[in-house]
Amino acid sequence: MIKIDARGEVCPIPIIKAKKELKNIKDNGTVLVVVDNEIAKENLEKMAKELGYKYSSETINKEHYEVKIVKGEGTEKISENLKNQNETENDNEIRKYPKSNNTIVVISSNAMGNGNEELGKILIKGFIYALTEIEELPASIIFYNGGAKLTIKESPVIEDLQKLEQLGVEILTCGTCLDYYDIKESLAVGAITNMYSIVEKMNAAHKIIKP
Repeated sequence: MIKIDARGEVCPIPIIKAKKELKNIKDNGTVLVVVDNEIAKENLEKMAKELGYKYSSETINKEHYEVKIVKGEGTEKISENLKNQNETENDNEIRKYPKSNNTIVVISSNAMGNGNEELGKILIKGFIYALTEIEELPASIIFYNGGAKLTIKESPVIEDLQKLEQLGVEILTCGTCLDYYDIKESLAVGAITNMYSIVEKMNAAHKIIKP
């Protein structure tokens, strides 16, 4: 049995870690995930159910929850997405976005959503990390306004953005925004772009994702 201690990890890291281990183990193998909140436990249960895997969970205390997932013993049909993942055994294979893919992500703030700013910064960090783990990568990620602060040296997501760039994702930051915040010299990933190019890319995109 493989044990993952994901206590202290923010969403979606426990899910991603569990999926990685489930992908690598053989049928009937077991993954035990330990988390520190009920929402994370419920998310893991939902994932196991969607994948068609047998699972059980236990609440040790209000800061210790365990979810045990058994690969290949579910009663529901395993999602086509997981089947495709299992066909790829080489973990070192570099994922590139399909040439036909023209999905772009636009990020206009260094925090995700409205409300508590500290929570928003946690959410945007989790969102960008999740992008590094999905199978079909976006073609481009465009940063403007406050989002420009995420592409500089001091950014908490700079390593994930550099990884995405290495995987072939185009990283673009609005030059006017970098100038406005006086952070152009600190740009640490991707290239500088302008509003005309941003409009062109958004207009040509098949899908635009805005967290």
